[in-house]
Amino acid sequence: MAAAADHDVPMISMRAVNKHFGDLHVLKDIDLEVRRGEVIVVLGPSGSGKSTLCRTINRLEPIDSGTITIDGQELPAEGRQLAELRSDVGMVFQSFNLFAHKTILDNVALAPTKVRKTPKERARTEAMALLERVGVANQADKYPAQLSGGQQQRVAIARSLAMNPKVMLFDEPTSALDPEMINEVLAVMSALADGGMTMLVITHEMGFARRAADRVVFMSDGAIVEDAPPEEFFSRPKTDRAKDFLGKILNH
Repeated sequence: MAAAADHDVPMISMRAVNKHFGDLHVLKDIDLEVRRGEVIVVLGPSGSGKSTLCRTINRLEPIDSGTITIDGQELPAEGRQLAELRSDVGMVFQSFNLFAHKTILDNVALAPTKVRKTPKERARTEAMALLERVGVANQADKYPAQLSGGQQQRVAIARSLAMNPKVMLFDEPTSALDPEMINEVLAVMSALADGGMTMLVITHEMGFARRAADRVVFMSDGAIVEDAPPEEFFSRPKTDRAKDFLGKILNH
């Protein structure tokens, strides 16, 4: 496990990654490194491959060729090793995927007790601290349906954090939310970024990208076409595709 202790090893490394859905080439020779503590925001038009890229990182989508490593370890194809590595990668989706029949506290405490074998009382204590951290501790005994969308998404973030992940993936976490709820979720994500969490975020929230990202990765037609610091990407995009995208997004 020497590699995992080496701080020069990228937290996520994707090399020559390709993915097809039938005849559709959705990821084209993706090369991407995310360093420890770095926040990467992935932007691009719908259908550019952003969500697929996110889902290959913990093998929710298998790849056709190339390699993906997490903290120096290559993703196994299946089995127990994959489950262990996947537990190091937190993922927050558009939909909250909370267990409707369990309380908020039980939703957050469940995975540590089942997967990490954390004693139940300790898991609940730690879950409560995480609910405090994301600002919904006062909802601990309620059920998901009793919470707003923004509150549910913050619980989903707490649930991912409960596994003490090495990296967090966010796949458009605010796109299903009402506008007034978006900022409360972005505030939690910004606090995570400020705290040094390694994050890869797919979002259309340009303010968050400008403020929180170390680098902006712009995708189009399954390929990474730009990779730059946010101030450079937003003020001096290099490609016509990025200029066109920003023109449409920032003028609305």
